[in-house]
Amino acid sequence: MSSAPGLDRLDAASAEEAIRLLGEVCASRAWIGALLAARPYGDPEKLYARSDEAVAILTADDLQEAIDGHAVIGRPRHDDPQSTREQSGVHRAGDAVLADLRAGNIAYEQRFGHVFLICASGRSAAEMLAELRHRLDNDPASEWEVTREELRKINRLRLEGLISA
Repeated sequence: MSSAPGLDRLDAASAEEAIRLLGEVCASRAWIGALLAARPYGDPEKLYARSDEAVAILTADDLQEAIDGHAVIGRPRHDDPQSTREQSGVHRAGDAVLADLRAGNIAYEQRFGHVFLICASGRSAAEMLAELRHRLDNDPASEWEVTREELRKINRLRLEGLISA
């Protein structure tokens, strides 16, 4: 038994339940499959390492599938308490910053073909807006790698939450 009750639950869960739990972390079926196949973990660090490995080898389609599972920055999904929590910095933002985030999200999606993904936990709306503007200057290949790294960080935080529950 590990010291993380949520990890014990993930390790012991049926495949169906584990898929559901991991699906709350990341929408990529390839990522879920990679983590499912490596159970049991017993140690949180083994889980995190496997997640990092799985994110690193996601294809463009797998990465797109993962991104599609995320709320747009500045518009957390009301039916998704996780996105509301992760984007809590948006709640205190003024109308001007929110309008700039909306415009930036549109420009980003037009440039790169997917929503702007950032590990929003602990960041203010102004910080996320500044990063969005900065990343608009990236070339598409570089931006995919930045997006992949942001997904890795998001998945890590979500896994930490899952196994501490």
